[in-house]
Amino acid sequence: MDHHKQPKPPRELSGYLESMTRVVFSSGLNWRVVEAKWPSIREAFLDFQPERVARMSARDIDRLAGDSRVIRNVPKIEATVLNAKEVVAIGKTPDRFRAYLRSLGPASEATAALRKRFRYLGDHGSYYFLWAVGEKVPPWDERGSRPSKPAARARAKAKKPSAKPAGTSRRRPTR
Repeated sequence: MDHHKQPKPPRELSGYLESMTRVVFSSGLNWRVVEAKWPSIREAFLDFQPERVARMSARDIDRLAGDSRVIRNVPKIEATVLNAKEVVAIGKTPDRFRAYLRSLGPASEATAALRKRFRYLGDHGSYYFLWAVGEKVPPWDERGSRPSKPAARARAKAKKPSAKPAGTSRRRPTR
């Protein structure tokens, strides 16, 4: 398998959430650990069906936090549920989610917007997520820097939905 060949866009909305969740859980961990536990993580998160994951309760999160088959990082488990809510809010089809990603502009601006909207997606994770779902991104060493803060704020404000879904009012701490 060629790990450097860019994947094609997911055919199902669950593919977007799965790719995003893989980035979330890989952040700060050895990829081999994530890879070894991935089948159990997929099962625990209901095959990444966004509407089902978005309905997971605090009790479900507590259950997963105690399950040794998965990575028991509560903030990342919570992030997956909140990210599923955002995916559902954007659109319930892969075409709508793909259109959302493409509306974010060039990769540098898209990574900034993803960082703001989704939990546990930083610059590197956002870039890798875009690459993993088949979006156009520059080569890693040519990706450039973040857009200026005023430009990023203006674009994010223009793309932000008018109402956030329930349960997403907590703000992510600034870095």
